[in-house]
Amino acid sequence: MSEISVLPGEKLQAVIDRAEPGAVLRLGEGIWREKLVIRTPGLRLVGAGPEKSTLIWDDYARKLDAQGREYNTFRTWTVAVCADGVSMNGLAIVNDALDPAEKGQEVALSVCGDGFAMDRCLLRSTQDTLFLGPLPADLIERYDGFLPDELRQNRPLRQRFMNCRIEGSVDFIFGCGEALFEDCEIVSVFDGRDHGYVAAPAHALEQKEGFTFRRCDFTRDEGTADASVFLARPWRDYGLARFENCRYGAHIKPEGFNPWRDSGRDRTARFYETPEVSGRVAWCNKP
Repeated sequence: MSEISVLPGEKLQAVIDRAEPGAVLRLGEGIWREKLVIRTPGLRLVGAGPEKSTLIWDDYARKLDAQGREYNTFRTWTVAVCADGVSMNGLAIVNDALDPAEKGQEVALSVCGDGFAMDRCLLRSTQDTLFLGPLPADLIERYDGFLPDELRQNRPLRQRFMNCRIEGSVDFIFGCGEALFEDCEIVSVFDGRDHGYVAAPAHALEQKEGFTFRRCDFTRDEGTADASVFLARPWRDYGLARFENCRYGAHIKPEGFNPWRDSGRDRTARFYETPEVSGRVAWCNKP
């Protein structure tokens, strides 16, 4: 297994592109302001700590590309993982566009590979911080010719997050991935709007695993008001999310979950919470 040390000032994308499968990239202390794509299977990125090694960019959904088209949510990533078996430890990934009300969605990390693992990392943005692929089936079809095929994979993708801090405001953990969050801090941040949503799952009915939050702490920044944040709302019918032995701050609404306006998705959403919490919506913990 090869190891490569990367210092600030070096182009990280160039190092990633020439790395062999299974290589370890050790990032020194510093900031890399680059938009990055990882296509190397088994690549490991190891930082000096989430407050010391930072990958940062500032694309946003309403930004125009060279053809005059809006970027759209799914091209705004700071880091896109498009290979299997990639892992990250001890680093931060940030999108600092920081104005979703005017700019639209601002993805920090997009994961479109299987077997992804992240430990002791920080993800920071506002709306749509973390995308967990694959896309819903209708968007895979809709974005043919707009998004590259590596972002439109139509297969089960699994991800695992351990001891991480994930910050955002609206739908900031979203997608169709089969994702496990263990012992993470999930932080709702104030973006100028008076409401927030943590998770927006969009799993298909045939998927039996969705988002699982296990022993996670749901906290907030100082600007986020009491009872202003929903734990989840279904981005598509059958969205699946489980909350197991988690702890909640006063910012979480007593009802817990939102049906996504008048979509009727409360009839199909698969949201579960253990132990059960008094006052949750009637459609939580339903078969």
